[in-house]
Amino acid sequence: MQLIDTHVHINFDSFDADLEAVRDRWREQGVVQLVHSCVTPAEFTKTQKLADLLPELFFSVGLHPLDAKLWEADLGDQIRALASSDKRVVAIGEMGLDFFKADNHEWQIEVFRSQLQIAKQLDLPVIIHCRDAAVMMRQVCQQFWSEFGQVRGVMHCWSGTPEETQWFLDLGFSISFSGVVTFKNATQIQASAQIVPTDKLLIETDCPFLAPVPKRGKRNEPAFVSHVASYLAQLRGENLDTLADFTTANARELFKLPILSTI
Repeated sequence: MQLIDTHVHINFDSFDADLEAVRDRWREQGVVQLVHSCVTPAEFTKTQKLADLLPELFFSVGLHPLDAKLWEADLGDQIRALASSDKRVVAIGEMGLDFFKADNHEWQIEVFRSQLQIAKQLDLPVIIHCRDAAVMMRQVCQQFWSEFGQVRGVMHCWSGTPEETQWFLDLGFSISFSGVVTFKNATQIQASAQIVPTDKLLIETDCPFLAPVPKRGKRNEPAFVSHVASYLAQLRGENLDTLADFTTANARELFKLPILSTI
């Protein structure tokens, strides 16, 4: 069984002491590729160095909405240049809207649109963070699609209602579920996971955050994506190997990931 963890943050200090052991565990669990999501430009260089060490690691470059204050025109140029020059960059992001923790809504929207424009120009998918902002996210995307054409991408660590899920499926997005879907009270997310078509479903850990049951409360790591896959297979009434196959194929298609020889 092969799995792809489509959203990790292994540059965090919590992985510095035992990254090799963490790597060994994800390989033992059949995780063959990972997409590391950068949230600020300060992470770009370290992430490139991690990708030098880990052939299965690919990454995105972008600016998280909670860091929108850092946006300047030259940052857009930096993102564009790195995405154009390093073949391991497979997406723009993590980007989007977060109205839960910040009230600079208009500025977030402008930064989001700027990064959508880069993704469109480079024909790269986007990794979208959306928290308490689904209505505005839908509006911004609909307007951008109307002006410039569709951008492909994924709603990561999705926590929306089934109705909101359908909005973003209709816009062409993939939907990725993290360990949150395994939480006892996550009934809304579980209902959403049941309506996502097989060709639009992705899995992730968002590590080191949000470890799934039965690892909840511990530092999350890519090996734990196997628990997300297992839970989703049971929830959706699907065979685990089948779910692993189609989520892996979906990730490779969205991010244009190569099929690697055995590591």
